[in-house]
Amino acid sequence: MLRADSRGVDVLKITSQDKSDRDDHVRIPTRDWDPGTEHDSYLSLTEPIRISSDDFADRAGRCDADLWQKIRGLRHLPTS
Repeated sequence: MLRADSRGVDVLKITSQDKSDRDDHVRIPTRDWDPGTEHDSYLSLTEPIRISSDDFADRAGRCDADLWQKIRGLRHLPTS
């Protein structure tokens, strides 16, 4: 989640497609914690997606703290 207000939540998309050649995606080391997966996932730093607060409440888990710090430190990430 990037930001939230009374109207909803802005999130970034995660894809399982290899985006290692793009500078607008950050590698999520999925294989580090799930050896059964074939490849890592990638977080898209392009335009955030707005979803309702109710939909956001049905979340899958938490982001790795080191990865989250890296994402928050990126200068081209939208902040408003």
